[in-house]
Amino acid sequence: MADVVLRGGRLSYNLVGSQEAGGLPFVWGHGLTSSRADEDMMPLIDSAVIAERRQVVRYDARGHGLSSDLSAPADGDWAALARDQIGLIDHLGWGDVLLGGASMGTGTALHAALSLGDRVRGLVLVIPPTAWETRAAQVDLYEQMAASVERDGTGVLEAGARATPPPDPFADDDSWLDRRLHVLGAADPKRLAAIFRGAGTADLPLPEALATIAAPTLVLAWSGDPGHPVSTAERLGALLPNSDVVISSTREDLDTWTSRCAAFLDER
Repeated sequence: MADVVLRGGRLSYNLVGSQEAGGLPFVWGHGLTSSRADEDMMPLIDSAVIAERRQVVRYDARGHGLSSDLSAPADGDWAALARDQIGLIDHLGWGDVLLGGASMGTGTALHAALSLGDRVRGLVLVIPPTAWETRAAQVDLYEQMAASVERDGTGVLEAGARATPPPDPFADDDSWLDRRLHVLGAADPKRLAAIFRGAGTADLPLPEALATIAAPTLVLAWSGDPGHPVSTAERLGALLPNSDVVISSTREDLDTWTSRCAAFLDER
């Protein structure tokens, strides 16, 4: 585990895999309220498998995990988080890269891809979040959640998590809810409110900008999750000129995501 100072804040990261493995390095970004430690409880993509063929860097985004707090909501904009990601890539001395991430990490990767251009040789976009037309309602929800945790702590959010059906692949087990309750229960309410407000400033790049991304792209989405709607994944598939979209509704299909990701990256 190591730290790098970027834009006046500390970014905590870890690097696994061998440079001698030969594959292009892969940069992975987690989702909102998560961290490397939280993802390790239930990884959607197993970084250890990916690291068998390449170097993989994972990091705690600003405002999360072991990294510095947000100094203002705008620091949580995905375009700002992309600047952190690019700074980390440059710190590691990497040229061409593969980018991936879940939810907020998807937004970060897309903004970074627009800045890095041809240096991005492939994208893995996992559970893309609300965007464009569906974003406004989510932004309102983030402000309500921020106000709630500032006033009452995480209890209301924990009750809401218990009352909300999980994404379809988790319909028959409690692992999604257990992880969500763990994340909320361990969170600092002040920090949580800050990242909710940061997310309220964020959106995916404009559709016309996304249409210029030529990098091969794998989109992995699930059904039954209004915060990560299938509509965003399908729209990305239509906009990105070299993309494949997979929609998973069962745990069995979800469990193929690591192998799908590994095969996709091995082709780059």
